[in-house]
Amino acid sequence: MKSLRKSAVSVLIALTANLPTPAFALDGAEFYVKKTCVACHGKDAKTPILPSYPKLAGQNANYAYSQMKDITSGACNNGQTAAMKGIMHLVSDEEMRAIADWLATLE
Repeated sequence: MKSLRKSAVSVLIALTANLPTPAFALDGAEFYVKKTCVACHGKDAKTPILPSYPKLAGQNANYAYSQMKDITSGACNNGQTAAMKGIMHLVSDEEMRAIADWLATLE
């Protein structure tokens, strides 16, 4: 029985070794900087460069993610989304989720 478990674990490790990194393991803080969110929303995600830009720190992760998806798709389209739409096509779904999850951890 023990050797069967060992074999099963070995097979599982071999099968998953080359899979892409799951979104929960991605570093949202790193993507926040790399994808230039920091330029408009501030290093701490609560000091945007313009008062009309949203403070993102502490935002609900699902809400932040859906906003990013809606901006990317054009479902959310107002004067403030134009700049983000130009950037969001460079951010994958997994990166959006990682950023949103990280923002939700901030106070």
